[in-house]
Amino acid sequence: MTDPVTDLPLRVVATPAALDLIETLRREHGPILFHQSGGCCDGSAPMCYAVGDFLTGDSDVHLGEIGGAEFFISAPQFAYWKHTQLIIDVVPGRGGMFSLENGTGRRFLLRSRLFDDAESAALNG
Repeated sequence: MTDPVTDLPLRVVATPAALDLIETLRREHGPILFHQSGGCCDGSAPMCYAVGDFLTGDSDVHLGEIGGAEFFISAPQFAYWKHTQLIIDVVPGRGGMFSLENGTGRRFLLRSRLFDDAESAALNG
C-alpha cells in the first residue's frame, strides 16, 4: 500500500479488525492516537490513548495514521523497525494496562513485513 499523496509505501497499516476496534474506541473516547515504544510488558504492544492522555516528544517518529488515529514510534524502535511496514491487527485478549482497548476482550497486536528493495529505495530516496 502506498500513500495516495506521496506515492511512498505506507509505514503503518491496519487490518479490517483493527480498523473496527479503532472506530469503536473513537466513538467512545473521541480522538485517539497510538504509540509504539518497545521494551517489555506493555511496551512491546502498540498502545492506544485518548489524544491528550499521552504526550509525544521530539524523540518520537510519526509513522502515519490508521483509521483516523495518528501513529507514533519511539526513535530507538524506529531505528530497529525502519525496514518494515508495521501492520496493526487485533486478537482476542487483554490490552495493555493503560491502552484504551483494555477490557474489550480484544487487544492490538503488531505484525510486520520487510519492505522489498523497490519500497526501501523509495523510502530512502
